[in-house]
Amino acid sequence: MPLGSLAAVAEDSEDRRAPYDPMPHGPAEVGVGPWPGPLPTEAHYDPVLLAEGDRRNVVDRYRYWSMEAIVADLDERRHDFHVAIENWQHDFNIGTIVRSANAFLAAEVHIVGNRRWNRRGAMVTDRYQHVRHHETAADLAAYLAERDVRLLGIDNLPGSEHLETMTVPRRVCFLFGQEGPGLSAGAREACDGTFSIAQFGSTRSINASAAAAIAMHSWVRQYADLSGVDAWRG
Repeated sequence: MPLGSLAAVAEDSEDRRAPYDPMPHGPAEVGVGPWPGPLPTEAHYDPVLLAEGDRRNVVDRYRYWSMEAIVADLDERRHDFHVAIENWQHDFNIGTIVRSANAFLAAEVHIVGNRRWNRRGAMVTDRYQHVRHHETAADLAAYLAERDVRLLGIDNLPGSEHLETMTVPRRVCFLFGQEGPGLSAGAREACDGTFSIAQFGSTRSINASAAAAIAMHSWVRQYADLSGVDAWRG
């Protein structure tokens, strides 16, 4: 099935077993079939998945777990960074950013502007990630200030710090603008500061979802606990 078709299914389907990304060098079938042998009785298991198999895009630890149980387990370990995206033109990057936020275990993802956003790139990871909506960047800033979280925007603006040399705050929200125009004037005003990512080629900017992944990983490199096996769940 083409990638576009898989993405459409991921966006529209309410089925509990989500489609997985096509992996050209992986097995033809991902996940696991019905549970072999006597069924476990622990509360975190999903009876339907135990009976029919689990083909979702989840790490092996969460095979056969209910969605609610997975979210509860993730909530015990979420990191201190947030991610926010301005949504004025239904940017296709938003879903991909949500997916990366899930992978790096962000505290929350914030959608600023239009409430509806394109979920295709998320590949159903938004079901496991707390997503909050704000009408304006000022609303987002107020919400974060109440929780002692700094709001930093990414944009190639005069005076922006260099991500490569700055110390990222532990309690921080990375705010990204629309692909192309970047941060809106209201977002720039609401931010505590801005940073940029070093580029060495001819293009004026890199893709917004790529920039978001770089920013999140910079936080992980500084603060995430990599000492235990739980850090390597992929």
